[in-house]
Amino acid sequence: MRVLVLGSGFGAIAVAHGLERRLRRGEAEIVMISRENFSLFTPMLPEVSSGEIDVRHIVTPVRSQLRRTRFILGEVKALLPRERAVQFTHILTGDNEEVQYDHVVVAIGSVTSTFGLPGVAERVFALKTLEDAGILRNRLMWLLELADAVSDEIERKRLLSIVVVGGGFTGVETTGELVELFRSVVRYYPNVKRSDIRIVLVEGGASLLQGLPARMGEYSQRDLVRRGVEVLLGDGVASADDQGLMLASGKRIETRTIVWSAGVRPNPQLSSGSGLPLTKRGLIAVERDLSVPGFPGVWALGDSAAIPDGAGGTYPQTAQHAIREGPVLARNIVATLRGEPTMPFRYDALGMMASLGGRKAVAELPGRRVLTGFPAWFLWRSYYLSRLPGLDRKLRVAFDWTLELLFPRDISELRIYSERAQSSAARDAGLVRRSIPDGTAGAHRTPDP
Repeated sequence: MRVLVLGSGFGAIAVAHGLERRLRRGEAEIVMISRENFSLFTPMLPEVSSGEIDVRHIVTPVRSQLRRTRFILGEVKALLPRERAVQFTHILTGDNEEVQYDHVVVAIGSVTSTFGLPGVAERVFALKTLEDAGILRNRLMWLLELADAVSDEIERKRLLSIVVVGGGFTGVETTGELVELFRSVVRYYPNVKRSDIRIVLVEGGASLLQGLPARMGEYSQRDLVRRGVEVLLGDGVASADDQGLMLASGKRIETRTIVWSAGVRPNPQLSSGSGLPLTKRGLIAVERDLSVPGFPGVWALGDSAAIPDGAGGTYPQTAQHAIREGPVLARNIVATLRGEPTMPFRYDALGMMASLGGRKAVAELPGRRVLTGFPAWFLWRSYYLSRLPGLDRKLRVAFDWTLELLFPRDISELRIYSERAQSSAARDAGLVRRSIPDGTAGAHRTPDP
């Protein structure tokens, strides 16, 4: 008997943990396939991109978290539910392989979506993966170095004009972190003045943090504007080119750097050929117990699934929900193996929080109560620090935060993500570097334009 878990995000790790706790020795083999050998704590990605947290401190090796799970470093290519098999390519060897299963959990998450807008996918910097955060941070350092070297004031201001698209959690948090980064390090660049730096946040809706209490969006906007951010509401993106961004209203913003946080879409790896029921958004339609109807042994959760909430809607695709869906799904798999009834997933969200940088945040508490400012920031840090897996990661991040209070942020440009650096590393190691296209926005970008 084999249970196969696809992915290594919040939901996948939670499922594997639940299976390890509930399955008796020898009752079933647990196998996880993921293209990364670590789990990523995505809520802290904006702080990585701004240099506040070390890139290594928000990743936790899968093998150190799961003791009874066999891990395979591979990229899923196809799910074949009729044959009860998954085809994948091993990341390091490049070999195409197939593994059989009795139960499979689809938890491969989502990817950045640019909605097919002209020129956007080729030019924006996403903030969805660890590579995205590293590439964006290097880009910001590159901009400062170049701006300090150019003598043309107009060109300097264009280089230091940063546009963030999307006023949700990622967009708001990234904007706040950009403000703090430039405030902290501009002293090191004698030819760069604070007035040269322009940060614009573009949101197509009528407010920031839509879907949450209005007070959260209003406070976020006031705080960011007070710190020098231009907030443009009610105006979407029409297109992008090498010199800037065109908005739907006809307004143009001259910029060399566009940070994209306007949307995600389900991972396309399993959307074709599997025959699984999909919603209009491309999510796998599941029952309330997280099983896929018509496909015995197939389960889904997290960003991959549309989970009915019992009131005619579906649960949101958030980490808060995924880590609670995992134990329920694990229980239901074990119950199915033992011929017992499954249970539906039920969960009332605790609330939502967004950090604004500068020791400010907004938080929604149970009962739609809203907390803002320093108390919300302290709550944000305390909660997310407690959710980090592993005591060592908690201590590392806490130490990073302490150092940030005492010292400026690091301005080193580490070119580990550039095409040139990766090729050199492969050559030095005696390897032939193979390029595996990712297909997601920003994945092809390097910090050496």
